[in-house]
Amino acid sequence: MNRIVPEPLAKLPWRVILLVVAIGCFGQVVLYSAAGGSLHPWALSQGIRFFVLLAGAIGLSYVPESVWRTGSLPTYGILVVSLLAVELLGKVSGGSQRWLDLGFIRLQPSEFMKPAIVLACAKFYDMLPPGETRRFGAVWPAAVLIGVPAALVMLQPDLGTALMICAGGATVMFLAGIPLRLFAGGAIAAAVAIPLAINFALHDYQRNRILIFLDPESDPLGTGYHISQSKIAIGSGGIWGKGFLQGTQSHLDYLPEGHTDFVFATMAEEWGLVGGCLLILAFLLVIRWGIEVGQRAQTRFGRLTAAGLSTTIFFYVAINLMMVMGLAPVVGIPLPLVSFGSSAQMTVLLCLGILMSIDRQNRKTVGW
Repeated sequence: MNRIVPEPLAKLPWRVILLVVAIGCFGQVVLYSAAGGSLHPWALSQGIRFFVLLAGAIGLSYVPESVWRTGSLPTYGILVVSLLAVELLGKVSGGSQRWLDLGFIRLQPSEFMKPAIVLACAKFYDMLPPGETRRFGAVWPAAVLIGVPAALVMLQPDLGTALMICAGGATVMFLAGIPLRLFAGGAIAAAVAIPLAINFALHDYQRNRILIFLDPESDPLGTGYHISQSKIAIGSGGIWGKGFLQGTQSHLDYLPEGHTDFVFATMAEEWGLVGGCLLILAFLLVIRWGIEVGQRAQTRFGRLTAAGLSTTIFFYVAINLMMVMGLAPVVGIPLPLVSFGSSAQMTVLLCLGILMSIDRQNRKTVGW
């Protein structure tokens, strides 16, 4: 019996693809509302980019896992050089120096580094004999791999992306079997270093964000305005929300950045607790699928990469939600596939493309 759907397409993980499409389309609905019921300037361009990047992610699923393994360290090296180029030649926008302007396109190398650090650390531990994992020689090379790009990103300055790079790399280290006592020691060192970093390493606006997080009411009309208005928007939505196109905080411009970093507050005001929980559930299902891909992987590299990329998506979602609810400082992490902008959208779909590639390799190995 002839297949209605060609075999290469039939073997794609359509359940997770359709789930991602549902999240992306819902994000466009929220952006449509945030613009006052208009496709411009956000929803239409976001939708076009989403489907183009999704097609690219599906294309990446046909790349063999061996290509990711072979190219992980060279790609990491190219991105480190690109981060150095950003520091020397990068374009300044909004007070930050994060982009390379190539004329026909503007690149933000730090975004590519989020999945690249996972691939590089996974490759390092894939090369390392299992018996060496619990020795110090398994720690410092990975720490250097993580620390160099994180430090370069902090110079831009971009605290949120630097934290994401550290979190992704540390996750791979933990899953590779690095002893917990070393993580405990690192946590103690970080606790000691945080006060010093706040006072001497962070820029004034970054320091203010942390201080406002600790005491949001100290400057409700200044630095704390974003968090205060976000909490008001989320709380005013109640259980069922005010209804589509009925959000007052965003439509009356009380909520700053209601289409980017604080898009969840815009959504929660109109769709309520129910809408917020369904969106979070959809993200959790995508993340669970990625973890299951790692559990089924036949290689150490595949297991570490899949788990690391899944947790990278988790960190995106968790940090953004904590940020808009006032549970974490505002560090500029958008809600992927929902917030307006191509950077987070591109990174998450790149992660999904690599995950689908590993999933395809798993299916091929088991003969499915």
